[in-house]
Amino acid sequence: MGATPPAEDERLRRWRMVLGADSADGTGHEVTGRDAAMDGALTALYGGGPKPGGRGGAERSAGLGASAPSVARWLGDIRTYFPASVVQVMQRDAIDRLGLATLLLEPEMLEAVEPDVHLVGTLLSLGKAMPETTKETARAVVRKVVEDLERRLATRTRATLTGALDRSVRSRRPRHRDIDWDRTIRANLRNYVSLPGGEGAGTVVPERLVGYGRTDRSVKKDVILCVDQSGSMAASVVHAAVFGAVLASMRTLSTRLVVFDTAVVDLTDQLDDPVDVLFGTRLGGGTDINRALAYCQSRITRPADTVVVLISDLHEGGIRDEMVGRAAAMKASGVQFVTLLALSDEGTPSYDREHAAALGALGAPVFACTPDLFPEIMAAAIEQRPLPVPDPGR
Repeated sequence: MGATPPAEDERLRRWRMVLGADSADGTGHEVTGRDAAMDGALTALYGGGPKPGGRGGAERSAGLGASAPSVARWLGDIRTYFPASVVQVMQRDAIDRLGLATLLLEPEMLEAVEPDVHLVGTLLSLGKAMPETTKETARAVVRKVVEDLERRLATRTRATLTGALDRSVRSRRPRHRDIDWDRTIRANLRNYVSLPGGEGAGTVVPERLVGYGRTDRSVKKDVILCVDQSGSMAASVVHAAVFGAVLASMRTLSTRLVVFDTAVVDLTDQLDDPVDVLFGTRLGGGTDINRALAYCQSRITRPADTVVVLISDLHEGGIRDEMVGRAAAMKASGVQFVTLLALSDEGTPSYDREHAAALGALGAPVFACTPDLFPEIMAAAIEQRPLPVPDPGR
């Protein structure tokens, strides 16, 4: 028999890596070198075989051993062999499947991990269990994630909302440089006049000009972010803290950040540093949305110029009818009320469909939102136009 063609050999190699050690006999392909190291790292988490820090075994069961140094070596290995996006998934699986959260209380472990939003959520959930020797390392991990998010989201958010704030203040007698030509043309389409001498030639007579209001430094809109800090909302809490800090940096917005479980905490005075905000949260516990909305309602002084964004999966532990009633009262007073079931890059979240339907029946948008879409959502709310709600069928 001749040698296996390169394409066929690569196909067998890939199947061997997919099937793993216990199921690979049929491929006839032996893994060596880098492939063997990758296979070992995957097997330690998802299959049987030798476990870091432990002895090899015939039973097919995942495990990384109980030794923190061996886990730290495994974390270093996967960062060597896999891209960051895959490393983050494997870390998350190791924490969820093998109960490694407590090992993150050790500084050397935190230094070995790839920081991401889900890791931040895990660290925050550990809360007071975290020893003093680990807190500084944990803050450094959280700060890296926060700074990465700010670099990705801040510039676009400020630009989008600055434009929306300027457009939300209209002038009927604008200067030439302040004319909003798109809206002016649409407002005067009924004044279309055909010109003589050409088929289809004509012009729009702008009897009414629509212009942008002149920019000033006064506060134009109030924004209240009301964020559920129950354990399932960890990624949303991280993104909300970053967006809260970005919004608070804009002089024409007055931003308030409120987090809640069964208690309500106003973290507005910490918005200059989202890391402080995150360490001021307490992930886990129950949920009392009604109490949180009551607090937000008490802080509204300009309903027509206020946007309230409730970020929650709506699993209410408080008084459901009062919760819906408060949302209805805010909308009736002129508040732009929006519910985000999640503010994260995850798929469709788990949420209370009955409560979502009740809020939706009020005419208040209810949907999940990715961080990239959030600036457009806020811009639409500020301008009091229909929100670009994602199509759930996509």
